[in-house]
Amino acid sequence: MGDRRALAALFLGSFSLVCSEFLPPGLLTAMAGDLDTSEGVLGLSVSATALTALVSAIGLGSLLPRLDRRRLLVGLAALAAVSDTIVAIAPNVVVLIGARLLLGVAVGGFWSLALVVVSRIVAADRIGRGMLVVNAGTMVATVAGVPLGVLVGGALGWRATFGLAAALCALAAVVLALALPAVAPAPGTGWAALRRVFGVPGLAVGLLGIVASVGAHFAGYTYLRPAIALAADPSEAFAAGVLTAFGIGALIGNVVIGWITDRWLRVIVAVVPLTIASALVALALLRGQAVAVLVAVVWGVAFGSVINVISAWVTRLAPDRVEPANAAATGSFQLAIVAGSALGGLGVDMIGPVGSYLIAAAAGVLGAVLLVGSLAAARATEPAPAR
Repeated sequence: MGDRRALAALFLGSFSLVCSEFLPPGLLTAMAGDLDTSEGVLGLSVSATALTALVSAIGLGSLLPRLDRRRLLVGLAALAAVSDTIVAIAPNVVVLIGARLLLGVAVGGFWSLALVVVSRIVAADRIGRGMLVVNAGTMVATVAGVPLGVLVGGALGWRATFGLAAALCALAAVVLALALPAVAPAPGTGWAALRRVFGVPGLAVGLLGIVASVGAHFAGYTYLRPAIALAADPSEAFAAGVLTAFGIGALIGNVVIGWITDRWLRVIVAVVPLTIASALVALALLRGQAVAVLVAVVWGVAFGSVINVISAWVTRLAPDRVEPANAAATGSFQLAIVAGSALGGLGVDMIGPVGSYLIAAAAGVLGAVLLVGSLAAARATEPAPAR
């Protein structure tokens, strides 16, 4: 019973942090108008979060090697509440982006510690199922939390939406404090181990593939709101519907593609980024509400499987160095958010959503090529089977 309460608390932490991280894409137009800035500049609020999440994911555990992980998780959830509160009252975009830097510390730290905590509260043969519960918070936030935030933003304003997000993160901090047991620190991977893992055949190429593929997604997803306004219906209700369709697709992709990833990895590492690229092209060039919803579902299916695909890819390339390889992959994922949302914002401001989406699609194709190449490089170095 205790582990169920702890997993439920981690689910709430995941849900609240993901909601906070990805509220801006659905509220971008209203935020930009209120703060008298462009949507592209405001998209940097996503980049800022990912930037500090990258650093936090790799280095926070080493920076605080003796701190009880329960206390650290509680502090991170509280930090997210502080960040959302500052965003809600931010007088300008500079203060807002500064607050989003704080959120990145919370997000990166949470995900770097989640597996450690789960491994201490559930049996060894149930760790996968335990992480499934934690990751479900991400899926539920995508399916329901972020679209609901868009609707609340339309009714009450974007500042009230972030105020509610702050309250949710504060609640998560309280629940984590009450439900989690004390969790002693585990040894981190360290910078030396991270440097050595880049010598694994194919891994460096594949990490570039992750940056290109995931970056393509965020170059489009961060600016989905202005793209929807051009392609279909500009209303808040329709934007929320498209985000919901994306979330439903992500939930399906997480489950369905997750089942077949191990067996069909070489195919899936190509299919997933190519599907994201195709969705970007379709949303950029096609028009109509039905098309936008269908594209969102397909796009969601592809992106919803990305974390499972990356995990399987890490295990395939570096089975004896999973921890540092996974840290490198997590860092690449966060770097992709930074690059994708920043370059996507530059593209939206300079050439508009259509041109920006087409360039992002090209990056998705490049990501597929690099990921397939990484597996080929790893396979080429495998010892020949004994005869």
